[in-house]
Amino acid sequence: MTAPSTVGLSSEARNLHWLLSNLVEEVPGILSVAVVSSDGLLLLSSDESRNDRAREARTGRRTGPRGSAADLATVVSGIGSLTVGASKLMDFGPVKHTMVAMDEGSLFVMSISDGSLLGVHGAADCDMSVVAYHMALFVGRAGHVLTPELRSELRKSLENESTGSPR
Repeated sequence: MTAPSTVGLSSEARNLHWLLSNLVEEVPGILSVAVVSSDGLLLLSSDESRNDRAREARTGRRTGPRGSAADLATVVSGIGSLTVGASKLMDFGPVKHTMVAMDEGSLFVMSISDGSLLGVHGAADCDMSVVAYHMALFVGRAGHVLTPELRSELRKSLENESTGSPR
């Protein structure tokens, strides 16, 4: 996370940024992360400069959904919606997490609260159990603070960041 992105935010929002930054920096193999609201809007994402470094380290290989946090959010939202539909159809209860292993990487989606989702794009060689464990820690720590007010604040922050307007 870049430090300026947290200026003017509440302590809860700054803590959530810190948790996400810590997840990305501490867990080997994580390439990008997105937190998505129940309506599919991006709330929080990993630092783009880290995504660029990950791409450079794997020269010649694509490292994710075009590298854009918005693209990762779209994929996470779609997978979340599909799995919720499947769980209703099968009557097996709510979805806790989804893992997709591909030749060139992995995608993890985990429910946070009120339909919000944590999505992680991992490298092909990442330890899936370690990534899932740290995602569960993030969800446990973030789930209770991700209130409607905080989601609204995070959305406004991202909108202001993309338009360059002050917070």
